Amino acid sequence: MLDAKVESFEVPVYGLDGEVVDKVRLPDIFKVPVRKDLIRRAVLALRTSRLQPKGTDPLAGKRTTAESWGVGYGIARVPRIKGGRRAAFVPQAVGGRRAHPPRVDKKIREYINRKEKRIALLSAIAATAYRYFVARRGHRVEQVKTLPIVAVDELEALTRTREVKEFLKKVGAWPDVERAHDGIRIRAGKGKMRGRRYKKPKSLLIVVKEDRGIVKAARNLPGVDVATVDVLNVELLAPGGEPGRLTIYTRSALQALQEKYGELASRCMGVVNVVER
Repeated sequence: MLDAKVESFEVPVYGLDGEVVDKVRLPDIFKVPVRKDLIRRAVLALRTSRLQPKGTDPLAGKRTTAESWGVGYGIARVPRIKGGRRAAFVPQAVGGRRAHPPRVDKKIREYINRKEKRIALLSAIAATAYRYFVARRGHRVEQVKTLPIVAVDELEALTRTREVKEFLKKVGAWPDVERAHDGIRIRAGKGKMRGRRYKKPKSLLIVVKEDRGIVKAARNLPGVDVATVDVLNVELLAPGGEPGRLTIYTRSALQALQEKYGELASRCMGVVNVVER
């Protein structure tokens, strides 16, 4: 853990016009210490869980009657096709087996303990309130007054991209979307031919209690993701295992987080404190 502090546990609530309409106290989740080691383990576990096992046919290159002639013929003792001198079966022969083919039973998934995964999720949520972590990820937060950004519930009902853009401009988060747009580039390598031609940086994350149109409205903004509290995970909050994603919460989303993880946050804080001692 690094020596970073939350700016304030009481943050303003912004209306759609960018004006402060109220203040709200952040839930206890944002008091959980940030554990970068657990966050990276959880992200690795999520990523590897999506990998598909790959392997070759066990008999590939072995379907042949080739046999070695043995010694005394002045030629290498590799298996040769009957009736000729052509080598077969061995890795160095054309059409032969592979020396070390991929196997479907290879261990390609990393696992994480359930308790560690929970602490990692709460740590990733807490990191969104630290300007140190958010700025270190590369987000443009010069115009953002307080972190995290909390908005009224009417944000969930926006259905036009133009409306979301105007809100982001008024709360100072639009420069980060422009940063993501400027960072879009063509991928190096053969991935260009395999359906992943462009690489796009991650911008801000919008966390809502329920989708009333905001997903469709914000899906075309570069690097912007929208997630409900129910599907929130470590990879959304800390892409690449680096905590501190620029995040906008609605007021109802904060309440839902407290209801869902409030008791767990208290227990996790106790566990982390015991480990530190």
